[in-house]
Amino acid sequence: MKKALVMLATAVAMSGAFAQASTPAAAPMSASAPAGKAGHERNVEDRIAYLHAQLKITSAQESQWNTFADVMRSNGETMGQLFEQRKTAGTLSAIDDMKQYAQIAQAHADGMKKLVDAFDPLYSSFSPEQKKLADATFHHQGGEGGRHHGKGKGGKAHAAPASDAAAN
Repeated sequence: MKKALVMLATAVAMSGAFAQASTPAAAPMSASAPAGKAGHERNVEDRIAYLHAQLKITSAQESQWNTFADVMRSNGETMGQLFEQRKTAGTLSAIDDMKQYAQIAQAHADGMKKLVDAFDPLYSSFSPEQKKLADATFHHQGGEGGRHHGKGKGGKAHAAPASDAAAN
C-alpha cells in the first residue's frame, strides 16, 4: 500500500497537464524551487510554460490554452491540498489510510477528466504539426504503475507526464 501511495504521490507531484504524457527530460521542473506550496505552484507554472512553448500555441489558440492551463492549476491545487492533508494526518488506521488513498486517486481521476475535456477543443484547433508535437509530448509509456520514466520508443528519455504537474 505504501509503495502504491509513494508511486501515486510521485506521479501526481510531477503533474502538470494531460493524459499521463511523457515529456523530454529537458523539460523544466524548477529543481531550485522552494519546498511546499510555493515550490509546487512553481512546478505547475513551469510545466504550463513548457507545454505552451512545446506545443507552439498560437495567439488564436490562447483562449483555449488558458482554459486548459487553468484546469492544470486547479488540479494541482486540489492534489496539493490532499497530499498536505495526508502529510499532516499523523498515524492512520489501515482503513482510514485506504480511504484517504481512494480520495486522492478519485481526485486524480476527476482532474484528468476535466483536463481531457479542456484539452479536446484545444487539440482540435491544432495544426497537423502541433498535433504531432502533442501526440509525442503526451504519449503514455507503459511500465510499473502504468508509467515508464526511462527510455521510451526510439531510445528517447522521458520525464514525468504533463498530467502529473496538474494533478499535484
